[in-house]
Amino acid sequence: MIEGLQLRHHSADEAMEILDQLVGLYLEVYAGGGEFYSEDRYRRQLDLHMLRVGWELVTAKADRALVGYIYGFPLPPHTGWWDGIQEPVPPGFTEEDGKRTFALSELLVHPDWRRQGIARALHDDLVTGRAETRMTLLTRPDNLAAQAAYHSWGWIKVTKLQPNWNNAPVFDVLVRAPAGIHNPLIG
Repeated sequence: MIEGLQLRHHSADEAMEILDQLVGLYLEVYAGGGEFYSEDRYRRQLDLHMLRVGWELVTAKADRALVGYIYGFPLPPHTGWWDGIQEPVPPGFTEEDGKRTFALSELLVHPDWRRQGIARALHDDLVTGRAETRMTLLTRPDNLAAQAAYHSWGWIKVTKLQPNWNNAPVFDVLVRAPAGIHNPLIG
């Protein structure tokens, strides 16, 4: 990992102060990704996600520049997170109570700063010590670097999901259990 890398946790109120930086990095990471990766859609996503109880952001800075971030939140009882999930899934897999599943929504590292351990540092900082029974994330099947990283960090693929958003791609649904939990599928 980079010497001098600074990780910092932010509440939603604190994140509002750096919102343009967050969006700017997102747009750099997903440049050329199409309409789904537009500024407008991402700002709407952030607005909705930041309202979630338990929403948490961790940023990574090097030389005072934002080089990456990760955020997530616990899934509430009546979540739309699972809308578009493809069957089969284990019975009860999509049932939420606000404490069962932590959803890791974004993990971004600037292209110039990749392959230096920043994504892993952000990931571990956010997910270590979570109280939820399991964690979930969505990742593109064609993002082989992300797939390999998540697999090496203990994530397993369960199924696929296509969100009900305009122009949303199909994602792989991955889950991971915190230390000491053995079956993240059931949780």
